[in-house]
Amino acid sequence: MASSNSSALILPPTPAPGTNSAALQDIHGIRPPVVIPSGYWWILWTALAVAVAFGLWKLWRKWQQKQLAPKPVVIIPPHRKAKDRLRSAEELLSDPYRFCSLVSDVVRVYLEERFDLHAPERTTEEFLYELTGNTVLNPQHKQLLEDFLTRCDLVKFARFEPSQEELRALLDSALRLIDETAPVATPDTQVPAQAA
Repeated sequence: MASSNSSALILPPTPAPGTNSAALQDIHGIRPPVVIPSGYWWILWTALAVAVAFGLWKLWRKWQQKQLAPKPVVIIPPHRKAKDRLRSAEELLSDPYRFCSLVSDVVRVYLEERFDLHAPERTTEEFLYELTGNTVLNPQHKQLLEDFLTRCDLVKFARFEPSQEELRALLDSALRLIDETAPVATPDTQVPAQAA
């Protein structure tokens, strides 16, 4: 049995009508040179693309860090916070219960922040008992604090109805306690005396 491709006949290409068959087999002219790009241009374009991408990435990181950067925290000293809150207490003079609750809370929070005394979590008796063994307040301030807290408790728990003058006296004693126990500012630099 013979192979099916063994008898294939290969014919030369047929010339187009009007062309000479000899011209098809003739030598053609020289083609122009083919430009082959060198590897240096590809390296240059790649390096330029990497540099642009890196620059954009750096700008994005800088912008992101600026957005995420923590804002500077202003630390307000405890005595200033307490005095600011006590100023708002004057609006509550017509409501003795709310007034005394606010004023006593402000003083207790101030004492905790200023002297690390755990005043807000304790009853007045527990807090005053803790102060007996503590030396952060002098005896006059301890007495002032005891009078202040006792008068506030009368209004808060015994429903005592003080006059507005008595409430103002409570506010004044709270402000006095804060003013007298606030840290004393020391000047960093002293101006030398000028000779006359």
